[in-house]
Amino acid sequence: MNIRMTMMALLAITIFYSSCKSKKVVAPPAPEPVAAAPAPAPAPAPVVKDTDNDGIPDDKDECPEEKGTAASKGCPEAVAQVFNYKNIQFEFNSSVLKTSSYVALDEIARMMKTKPEAKFQLNGHSSAEGTEQRNMMLSVDRANAVKAYLVNNGIKSSNLITKGFGESSPLVSNDTEDGRAKNRRVEVKPM
Repeated sequence: MNIRMTMMALLAITIFYSSCKSKKVVAPPAPEPVAAAPAPAPAPAPVVKDTDNDGIPDDKDECPEEKGTAASKGCPEAVAQVFNYKNIQFEFNSSVLKTSSYVALDEIARMMKTKPEAKFQLNGHSSAEGTEQRNMMLSVDRANAVKAYLVNNGIKSSNLITKGFGESSPLVSNDTEDGRAKNRRVEVKPM
């Protein structure tokens, strides 16, 4: 019986060990990754249109097609480009203003006072009579005479720059006395 029992014990152990064989543990499949919902796109920034690129949006720009300043609500500054008053006349071969020039100069001073920080160039000219050197000196003296008149009427001297052109830039021909009188002038230009 011993043998039989031993055999049975062996058989039981064999069955036991064969049934207890290590089995591979199969992990459950990993869940498919869930794609994160895309973050909602930020609201687009409002499109600010500035047609003339002056930094003032078209909806606040009174002149959206012309560059301007905020002070003038997007429109160009209202400074006249050239003050070429025909009435700024001088005596022949002189830097003495004719009295008929005072009305024009008073108007120029009034306009300059509306822009107290604006700078202006006073360009003196002469007719072609006399030497070129004399005409250059005369044109500078004429520009300085206009400057003195404007300063006496309240315009800052530092805002006025004078320059002489002599006979180099006539308005009209110097062939007649009327033409020469028109060429004895000062032009006022904003800078």
